[in-house]
Amino acid sequence: MNLSEINWELEAAGTWPPLIKVVAGIIVCTLVTAGWIYYNTMDQLAELEKSEKQEVELKKTFEIKQRKAINLEDYRDQLTQIESSLGDMIRQMPTKSEVANLLVDISQTGLASGLEFKLFKPGSEIRKEFYSELPINIKVIGLYEELGLFVSGLAALPRIVTVHNVEISPKKDTKIMEMTAVVKTYNEGVGDQVQKKTKKRRRK
Repeated sequence: MNLSEINWELEAAGTWPPLIKVVAGIIVCTLVTAGWIYYNTMDQLAELEKSEKQEVELKKTFEIKQRKAINLEDYRDQLTQIESSLGDMIRQMPTKSEVANLLVDISQTGLASGLEFKLFKPGSEIRKEFYSELPINIKVIGLYEELGLFVSGLAALPRIVTVHNVEISPKKDTKIMEMTAVVKTYNEGVGDQVQKKTKKRRRK
């Protein structure tokens, strides 16, 4: 077969030798198939890859939710215990009308322990998310044992009282100790806020 004698124009394809026609047909089919794969199958492959990634993410989400569902009863029990403890703490907070009496109780506890007050200065109320904080700056003097009785007496009060920033120093050449501290009590009036936030958590 002399290839130089063949007319390679497409209009003359009908005159090409059978072998050339077969080879040309294979080439054309290959190009058509490649084009179809590129314009059709590649999009499908991209969509498949996207779906596979979504499947992995959904599996992770399912596993997380499944673990939460398994521990749901434990979470509910813990929430009930927390709410109960929080309710007890709220009931131990003085009402605004009780704050004045509580200040008297704190000072009386110190005096009953044998201490002498050098400073008893209530500060400004500090608002928190669930409650208000009332700090009281104090300075007392007395024996070390009396200081211990005072702190124990504060812890035994029916309302919540905490002691912070404690500094104790001895008086020179005596057994007398001087203590400065911030005594804090906590104001109520937050029950409705706690209930609202609890209901929101339950709805979630």
